[in-house]
Formats: sequence, structure tokens, C-alpha cells
Amino acid sequence: MLNVLYFARLRDALGRDAERIELPAGVADVGGLLDWLRQRGDVWAAELAPGRSVRAAVNQDMARPDTPLRDGDEVAFFPPVTGG
Repeated sequence: MLNVLYFARLRDALGRDAERIELPAGVADVGGLLDWLRQRGDVWAAELAPGRSVRAAVNQDMARPDTPLRDGDEVAFFPPVTGG
């Protein structure tokens, strides 16, 4: 199982802050997970679209699309944050 967390605008748009999902067959990395989530359609496809700014972290370390995923990982998705 993956523990997937959503923050800020993603949490608001998707209507949830977290979910546990079985690692989908054929999904090996963060990019694959994003593609899989987009297939849910509607708001998922819009908010996680390739042109939208979405960052990811795996087990609290910044991740790239090619960061591998393993059963038990925590994956967080969030918009970029700027300081001031």
C-alpha cells in the first residue's frame, strides 16, 4: 500500500488530504503514479495535468518523476511554495 498525501490547493480541489492505495500494477515511479491518478478523470486530470506545477516527495524527500516507488512508501503531492 502507498500512503498518498495531498496538500494546499490539491487537497481542496480533490476533496481529500490523504488516501491509501494499492501500488497499481505497472506503476514503478512517481511519474507513473501521477499518470495513473490522472486517469481518474475530471478534477484529477486537471489538477495533476503535466502543465500544472505539482511537486512530489517520497518518504519526506523531494522526488522526481523517475523516483522509484515501493510498497509502504509515503508519497506527498503539493504545489510549489514560495517564501516571503
